[in-house]
Amino acid sequence: MTAAQTLFPRPVKIMGILNTTPDSFSDGGLYTETSLAVQQAQSLILDGAEIIDIGGESSRPGAQPVSLGEELRRVIPVILSLRAVSQVTISIDTTKATVAREALLAGANIVNDISALLYDPLMIEVLQQQSEAQVVLMHMQGTPAAMQNNPKYSEVTDEVYEFLSRRIEYLTDRNISEDRIIVDPGIGFGKTFEHNLILLQHLARFSTLGTKVLLGHSRKRFLGEITGEEAGNRDLATAVTAALCAYRAIDIVRVHNVAATHQALQIASALRLN
Repeated sequence: MTAAQTLFPRPVKIMGILNTTPDSFSDGGLYTETSLAVQQAQSLILDGAEIIDIGGESSRPGAQPVSLGEELRRVIPVILSLRAVSQVTISIDTTKATVAREALLAGANIVNDISALLYDPLMIEVLQQQSEAQVVLMHMQGTPAAMQNNPKYSEVTDEVYEFLSRRIEYLTDRNISEDRIIVDPGIGFGKTFEHNLILLQHLARFSTLGTKVLLGHSRKRFLGEITGEEAGNRDLATAVTAALCAYRAIDIVRVHNVAATHQALQIASALRLN
């Protein structure tokens, strides 16, 4: 373990983002070829990623769904090729049960489902059949195509917390143990600028759900609203936010620029800022 992992309230792992899509909001089209995707994954691992999150369908605001066949074509060869050269933990970013099943069979370890298993009723069966697989349950208001169309909450932290609590109960009632579950409050998914800040300020509350907690804030719009930077120039803001939030009982940070976040976590850990 690095110093950054040992001194925070909970060990913090870095999940490196690998989009094999042509339309993701900050890196779409860069890794649509399998060989380039695997090279990028290996670079992320060298930079400090312990998990590689592979996605074949964009979830950016306004994104439209892709077909099952196209999503499989984009991700399965990458998972197979990466697993052939690395034992890194692999996450599949999908809401489709068939994609999740094929990805796990190809060597993935985690299903990262932005719908918290609400889009595909067969997803629970995949997790029941693959007893070692973990799952990320994310909160999202609406769908990617419309989630930023005037999202509203009475108390955003309470509502996100209660949603995730109910989804955890849904899984545990179906024999998916809490140690297999990771929750994600869904920064930027059906939230305004103010909603995102409130959730970040209250991240520690989600650790009381009894599961691991993932923070996915990388290059999000709210960081641009603070800094004035475009998506591709928000890695510094992403890294600073990760370092600050690491003291709020998170377990995983999901980022595009692993090297920057890794250094920020190392420094924050060494200084023991809180």
